[in-house]
Amino acid sequence: MPNNYVVIMAGGIGSRFWPYSRAEKPKQFLDVLGTGRSLIQMTYDRFLNISSSDRIYVVTNTRYKDLVKEQLPDLSDDQILLEPIGRNTSAAVAYPAFKIKQRDPEGVMIVAPSDHVVFKEKVFQDNINTAVKAAKGSEKLITLGIVPSRPETGYGYIQYHSSPLKKVKKVKTFTEKPELELAKKFVDSGDFVWNAGIFIWSIDTITKAFHEYLKDMAVIFEEGSQKYYTDQEQVFIDTAYSQCKSISIDYGIMEKASDVYMVKGKFDWSDLGSWDSLHEIKEKDGANNVIEGNAILYDTKNSFVKGPDDTLIVAQDLDGYLITKSDNVILICKKDAEKKFRDFLNDAKGKGEQFT
Repeated sequence: MPNNYVVIMAGGIGSRFWPYSRAEKPKQFLDVLGTGRSLIQMTYDRFLNISSSDRIYVVTNTRYKDLVKEQLPDLSDDQILLEPIGRNTSAAVAYPAFKIKQRDPEGVMIVAPSDHVVFKEKVFQDNINTAVKAAKGSEKLITLGIVPSRPETGYGYIQYHSSPLKKVKKVKTFTEKPELELAKKFVDSGDFVWNAGIFIWSIDTITKAFHEYLKDMAVIFEEGSQKYYTDQEQVFIDTAYSQCKSISIDYGIMEKASDVYMVKGKFDWSDLGSWDSLHEIKEKDGANNVIEGNAILYDTKNSFVKGPDDTLIVAQDLDGYLITKSDNVILICKKDAEKKFRDFLNDAKGKGEQFT
């Protein structure tokens, strides 16, 4: 544990959960599951058995600094890394990687999104510890793969070399969000897992990988960590991000590197990427409806209804719909219309910032 560092990525705006998730308070800061803890708080809690609180960092947008401080009061300002603009996951990994390198070049870094849900947390911790042990002092870049329960087209897939006696398996290929028929073949084959976007590597290995595959980005953040990560850190980062290209860590490094490995995660997991995925894990009535609020439903099934207690929602003859009222927005659409949410949000901006 002393050398384990956790980086929680919390910069997204959660557009596919609009209007419940808003620009001023996106889904990672919301109590989506009704547990009394927001998603980022649940993520933080999950890692306290893997690392100590002083070795947990959050990478987020500048506008969410106060939300992070409010919800995770044990973090110091130095542990809240503020991005002036979004530059995808490569920059969100490079910034803390080179910062931690100055603190502990022998450390192991665990990277996780802030808005995922994990059940069977003891199994999750065991899988992480397996990966940490394999990453320590090695050149391995390790990711967690989730055993698929269905042919899901919204997730990336990892194909791995079958090695029953090894817990850490060599990765063959990455495939991003396949069509349904291909996803079915992946699941039937038995040698594909979902890409959970959770990574484990030594600080030395990931910083070397940046120098090899994303050299410009590596030079920027290495220089900053050596010269400016004091009272001038935020001034430097604001400039550095304007020079970084926007690229994911998967495309930028993982799909190019040779020493890429996978630990098979056997815990229950959801990335909560959409209302549809939230519907899947919520308690449902006899018609497969999730109802949160006051609702009267007639001949309605497979739907998600959410609204404030002082609003009555009445719906009839719907199948697979989302009906939600959040503050000043009412949304009615197909529950699986996640590809349309960017359009919804962009068009809502045209009506005024107060709706986004």
